[in-house]
Amino acid sequence: MDACPIPGCRNGGRTDASLNAAFARPHRGQDRDWSNAITDMKKSPANKRRQNTVAKKAPEAAAPSRLIDPGTSEPGDWRGAMLVRVRELIREAAPQVVEEIKWRKPSNPAGVPVWSHGGIICTGETYKDKVKVTFAQGAAIEDPAGVFNASLEGNTRRAIDLFEGDSINRKAFQALVRAAVALNASKSR
Repeated sequence: MDACPIPGCRNGGRTDASLNAAFARPHRGQDRDWSNAITDMKKSPANKRRQNTVAKKAPEAAAPSRLIDPGTSEPGDWRGAMLVRVRELIREAAPQVVEEIKWRKPSNPAGVPVWSHGGIICTGETYKDKVKVTFAQGAAIEDPAGVFNASLEGNTRRAIDLFEGDSINRKAFQALVRAAVALNASKSR
C-alpha cells in the first residue's frame, strides 16, 4: 500500500479501495456533506422504532398507591385484586411503610410495586399465573408458619407465590412484614 496523498488523512496511510467502499467515505480527514445521511437516518424504520420506544418509556406521574388500587392496577383481574390485598396487609402491619413503583421498562411499563422501611421489605410482581411477593431479606427472617413457598434455595430472598383462589394467612404474613422491618432497622444501626 502507498501512503495516502491527502493532507490530514488519519487512515494510517491506507488507500485501500475496499475500505473506502465499505465506509462510503474516501478518507477520515476529509469533510463530507452529511445532510443527506442525517435526513435518511431520520426516515429509517429502525430510528422510528427507537423514537417510539423512547416515547413509551416516559412514566405517568401517578402516586404508587394509586397504581396499585383496584381498577387502576395492571392487570385488572384476580392478580390486581390479590396485589391490592397484599398492599392492605403490608400497610396494616407497618403503617410507616414507603410505597414505590420501581423498575419500569418496555416489557413491564407499570413497574414493580416495592414496599420499604429502612430498606426494601418486599416487592409484588404479577405473572401470568401468579402474584409473587418477594421479601428482600427473607432468608434471615423466621417463618414458623411456613408462609414462604418459593425461592427457598437462595441465601438472601424468600418469596410467596399466590395463585388464583389462594388466601393469605393474615397473621403469619403480617408477622413476616414486621420481622422484615425490624431486620432493616437493626441493620441501619
